[in-house]
Amino acid sequence: MNRSEMMSRIGSRNTKPEMVVRQGLHASGFRYRLHARDLPGSPDIVLPKYKSVILIHGCFWHAHSGCRNFRLPKSNSEFWREKLARNTKRDAKQIKELKDAGWRVLVVWECATRDFSAKKLLETIAAWLHHKVQIVQIPERPI
Repeated sequence: MNRSEMMSRIGSRNTKPEMVVRQGLHASGFRYRLHARDLPGSPDIVLPKYKSVILIHGCFWHAHSGCRNFRLPKSNSEFWREKLARNTKRDAKQIKELKDAGWRVLVVWECATRDFSAKKLLETIAAWLHHKVQIVQIPERPI
C-alpha cells in the first residue's frame, strides 16, 4: 500500500482525538453540536450556550510546529509542504472568520489528547469555557 492510499483512509470526522474531547465534554455535562455547516470551516464542536467552538487538529494534517508528532514526509516533500501550507492558511482564515462573527475559538491539538490525562484536558477546556483562562490552544503555544 503506498502513501497516497494510506493517507486517503484517514477520516476527517469522528477521529480518536475528537472522540476523547467529545466524550469528556458530554460526561462533564456540556452539550454541543457537531460539524456545524452554517459556521466557517464546519467546526468540530460548537457550544452555542458559550458562543464557543473547539477545533480538534491532527498534528500532521495541520502542521503542528514544534510537535514531536509532526514530521514532513521525505518522499514527495514538495507536495506535502504545499499541501500542509494550504491547510495552515485555511485554518488561520477560518479562525479569523469565526472570531469576526463573535465566536470564541479553542484549538485542541491531537498531541494534547495523548499527553494530558483526560481529566486534566477536560478541566482546562471547562476553565476556558467558563472564561477562567484565555488560552487559544492546548497545549499552549503561539499560533
